[in-house]
Amino acid sequence: MYKAADTRYQKDSVRHAGETGLMLPPISLGLWRNYGSNDPLNQRREVILHAFDRGIFHFDVANNYGNNGSGFGSTENLLGQILRTDLKSYRDELVISTKAGYEIHDGPYGTGTSRKSLLQGINDSLARLGLDYVDIFYAHRYDDRTPIAETVRALDDIVRSGKALYVGVSNYEKPQLMQAVKMFKQLGTPFVLDQMSMNMLNSHVQDSGLMDAVRDSKAGLIAYGPLAEGLLSDRYLKDIPAGFGIHHTNSALLADGKKALIKKLNDLNEIAISRQQTLSQMALAWLLIDPVVTSVIIGTTSVQHVDDNLKALDHLDFTADEVTRIRTIIG
Repeated sequence: MYKAADTRYQKDSVRHAGETGLMLPPISLGLWRNYGSNDPLNQRREVILHAFDRGIFHFDVANNYGNNGSGFGSTENLLGQILRTDLKSYRDELVISTKAGYEIHDGPYGTGTSRKSLLQGINDSLARLGLDYVDIFYAHRYDDRTPIAETVRALDDIVRSGKALYVGVSNYEKPQLMQAVKMFKQLGTPFVLDQMSMNMLNSHVQDSGLMDAVRDSKAGLIAYGPLAEGLLSDRYLKDIPAGFGIHHTNSALLADGKKALIKKLNDLNEIAISRQQTLSQMALAWLLIDPVVTSVIIGTTSVQHVDDNLKALDHLDFTADEVTRIRTIIG
């Protein structure tokens, strides 16, 4: 039987999602890759339980996770098994989020954010997770074939049915977000988060005005891919291998070629060393400068990586000189 550590929560270890009451750890654990039915349960269980012991009480999934050979929904099944066998008595301490919107099964309602797709999605996710409710339910993407009003109303009804406590959107650009927020406010829906691809080298969220739009909505941003698929680590300071699996939201990072990107990584690494941090730790800290960023979602199957990433929280402050140097490097 799992027994949680007594020193799990530390002072100032949570951040509010904007001006809402939802609180998250500054670093959350996402289970996008390598947490499906084809992956070793006991090893994944070890990482999840260790993360919880270290103060990570938010676990992020989606109904289509596990599609890397394990089968759609298998990540929710894996997390659900751990929730039932190890973390059941800690349910009130946990924040569990899931999403619907990308392909989950054949047929017209296996994708998108129509009312039918979202209502079916939440029911199926709860069954796989073994939960009565999730804490956050997201529209995983903007669906240009479904009116935003229909998606918003469905999310509102999901909250009113007790199947989710809060709602969010993911991969919504500023125009779509602003439309959705206006409707959420009219309905009184507890909209709390916009989940976006965001990292030190990708400033789209800031440049597009999305960050300010989220701030104005009194909600929070939550960043996925904060280390750019591992580029913001010491693994690629000498070379980026051919066929590197860059996420499509970060494809512009290679626009000037590998050599230019590697130079940026090395220049940033020098600043990290002077701060007595790894490049990854500094990259996570950089995103957390702005309080509108509620949490960053790391993805790892290593207990050691969890611990290394959490050390970013030991040094979140940046001097004016460091900020200037970093902004010069990243452009």
